[in-house]
Amino acid sequence: MPLPLLWLGSAAMGALLLADEREQRRQLERDRLLGKAPRQASAKQAMVAAPSQWQKGFKQVTPEPGSIVCCYVFGVIEHTGIWLADDCLIELHGSGLIRAVSVKRFLAGRTGSQIYIACNHQHQPLIATDIVNRAKQAIYQYREYDLFDNNCHRFVWSCLCGEEIAIKSFNDLNQKLAGYFKQGIYWDEMRGVPERTTI
Repeated sequence: MPLPLLWLGSAAMGALLLADEREQRRQLERDRLLGKAPRQASAKQAMVAAPSQWQKGFKQVTPEPGSIVCCYVFGVIEHTGIWLADDCLIELHGSGLIRAVSVKRFLAGRTGSQIYIACNHQHQPLIATDIVNRAKQAIYQYREYDLFDNNCHRFVWSCLCGEEIAIKSFNDLNQKLAGYFKQGIYWDEMRGVPERTTI
């Protein structure tokens, strides 16, 4: 009998934590609406609003060419790419091929059904001047893919600033983005993601 009680207690605790996290996000979104949200990243936290599969219903953003996007892979690891135009993103695939794909293809084989855009505190996508040109020039090239040293985050960073450095994780990419744009990173849901289908 104690085991089911333990499960119930854990479920209740999880629900409380989720509700608290959602309320914190609601407050952050209210602050953004009122212009009171933090613009700068803190020393400890470059990501002011992380992408979340559990916190839906907040303001959605339309991507612009050069927007940095991400989605979930198996609920843990974020996959990043660059928005090019209507229903077209550029990504470094796990095979090492840099390719232009549709939204459905970007999400295919991944657990997330939503794409998120790196934005500032005013829901505006963060875009660098040459990111689109660098991304376009990289299409159909191959890289020696490595999950930690030559991954999608490194590809996005190289398109952003032309620098080739190992970026081991999504958090590391956010630290770099916050430094580059000199502000905190807010991951907002993309508007208009089509229903998921198998490809």
